[in-house]
Amino acid sequence: MRVESDMDYKLVFAALETVCEDNISIMCAPFDLPYGAVAQRLVTCMRAIQEHGRALEPVVGGFTAVFHHYDFDAQTPGNGYRSLVKVLQSCLLHIIHKGRYITANYNSAFFRADHNASEMEAYCSALCQLRALLHLAQRLINDNEYGQLYYLQDKDLSSQFVQEYSSMHKACFYGRCLGFQFSPALRPFLQTIVISMVSYGETYSKQQSGLGMAALSLLTSGKYVIDPELRGSEFERITQNLDMQFWKSFWNLTESGLLTGLNRIASSPVQVNLTLTLPPVTLRLPLASDPSLTATVSPPIAHWGPGPVNMRLISYELREGQDSEELLAFSQTDPPPVSISHLPWVQKQPCSPWLLIHFHGGGFVAQTSKSHENYLRLWSKELNVPVFSVDYTLSPEGPFPRALEECFYAYCWALNNCHLLGSTAERVCLAGDSAGGNLCITVSMKAMNTGIRVPDGIMAAYPATLLTTDASPSRLLTLIDPLLPLGVLTKCINAYAGEDCQTVQPSGGSNTLNSLGRDTAELLSDLTQGASNWIQSFLDPMRNSGRSRSQSRMQRKTLRNETRRTNAGTSAPNHSDHVEYPGGFEPLRSACLAFVRPTTCPIIRNPFVSPLLAPANLLRGLPPVYIVASALDALLDDSVMFARKLRDMGQPVDLTVVQDLPHGFLSLSQLTRETEVASTICVEQIRKIFQQRHPTPVCHKPLYLEDMCQDIS
Repeated sequence: MRVESDMDYKLVFAALETVCEDNISIMCAPFDLPYGAVAQRLVTCMRAIQEHGRALEPVVGGFTAVFHHYDFDAQTPGNGYRSLVKVLQSCLLHIIHKGRYITANYNSAFFRADHNASEMEAYCSALCQLRALLHLAQRLINDNEYGQLYYLQDKDLSSQFVQEYSSMHKACFYGRCLGFQFSPALRPFLQTIVISMVSYGETYSKQQSGLGMAALSLLTSGKYVIDPELRGSEFERITQNLDMQFWKSFWNLTESGLLTGLNRIASSPVQVNLTLTLPPVTLRLPLASDPSLTATVSPPIAHWGPGPVNMRLISYELREGQDSEELLAFSQTDPPPVSISHLPWVQKQPCSPWLLIHFHGGGFVAQTSKSHENYLRLWSKELNVPVFSVDYTLSPEGPFPRALEECFYAYCWALNNCHLLGSTAERVCLAGDSAGGNLCITVSMKAMNTGIRVPDGIMAAYPATLLTTDASPSRLLTLIDPLLPLGVLTKCINAYAGEDCQTVQPSGGSNTLNSLGRDTAELLSDLTQGASNWIQSFLDPMRNSGRSRSQSRMQRKTLRNETRRTNAGTSAPNHSDHVEYPGGFEPLRSACLAFVRPTTCPIIRNPFVSPLLAPANLLRGLPPVYIVASALDALLDDSVMFARKLRDMGQPVDLTVVQDLPHGFLSLSQLTRETEVASTICVEQIRKIFQQRHPTPVCHKPLYLEDMCQDIS
């Protein structure tokens, strides 16, 4: 459900009040309704929603009066305060829609009273938690300096935010309310991800190959499809105290041969797709200030000494140099691939004047260029340019600065050997998403520091520019975001910083998730066991979901009082550590307390880790930076504050804020029209870098994806 940024919040709250009154009056009417206890549940729920709405209206009014002061500029509205208000309005509109449905259909023979009551209770819980987030945002806006989204000096405030996240109930955002804030077209995908993760978590500890684990997870997922409460509670349990190896293992399923094969079928075909390995040899590059002099670039050495760098070359058309023996000598394939230049229908094209160097996202801990092939193939086709993507070593095995060293080394090698990549490198653009966006910026900073040529521009999609747990309004969204919970974010940051991790040189062996060499009998056993569990979940659903349903019934009975207590079975946290909320309000607390370790390692404040903290002398001279952020991304404030910092220094920078999409939308570019349009925006920003001799980015109004979809139809 789309929420316009200029929607009059007073109209929303007035409609909410009306809906609550209508539902209460109907369910309390003197005539008999056949719903019994369900009617009482609805009345209790609607009264709680009514109370939340009345408390929130003046809070929202306060935000709408001032949140424009935190935008990048008047033409680019977007910051975490706006995002929180928009998410709240999305929740309210869902409640209004459901409430109107109940009043219009409660007499129908097909009206599912229990289902609709459960839906309304779920959104009531979500509204309660959003009320707490708005209060925390009030604390931020009162304590921060004018116009600042991060308050880096107040460690107590950030610590309180982490403590609140650790104890607050989050399961409601992963069950019936999953993805309510995003584009409706993305909800099936988000449900698939959450169901897949909780199913995979159930089988993760078993000694099986990736294929067997995936097959068993698929067959045991039925109970999570039919029971949203169980799904939400299990996802909360997994993300509250995340096992980093589990997280890496799950997201690396996208690297498996079956999924990548299907992905390539759906992606744009390309004539060149090579994986390459660069040996660790010293490079010499001309100085930017005096090309007659050279700078020495050593191979990556952090943590375990010199080692190779892996990368992938993708090109829509075969170009000069891409089929050369010199390039194929770097290929990982054994035997080397057969050159397609011998095929009669393939015409070799001259070198492109452009070169796109890409660093993938994945929180520094997961995925490779293979996971991002779907949009890289499209970019190569749309821009008619070779794409050179770096498969840097992941954390925690290779923490900072290993990934930065490898990306910088690959960048230098590409400049020296662009003729092998099918490019003359007259213009070079760095592009990356999330962690990759961070690496684009820091590689450019390192190039300036070394004195060699800097790229002609950077396209950074939702980049991470501050790798800390410092509180900001958009970071509050980690409480409700299924793709980037705070527990996941802190684990990734700590892994990259090298906290409590033993660095291990990666082996050259193949990924076990791609191994299909298991005995056939074992695989059939996995499938049989999975089928049995799946069928049993339907024959006896209470066996698997009884605990969740019991907790749900308990919550219904004490809806108004539960906010003042901690669920039985967990030690009650010290309330003196919690934020004090006004009027005796208290958010719902989780039955599964999280342990979130704040990022305290000094490395995270290194400017080459958190470029938002970099002094002006390390940022002055950066090429034009084009940032594409999402209004609903927990890292939105990273983008806004970094863009403002560059602008205030006089650096060329452009910020585009797209609506209704989650973090990581580039990897979803083939799923919906909205994500496709967002990917197109990124392509157009890269095109500007290539086509303009002296790019001077201009800021523009935010792009609403639905409007753009209509424009390009």
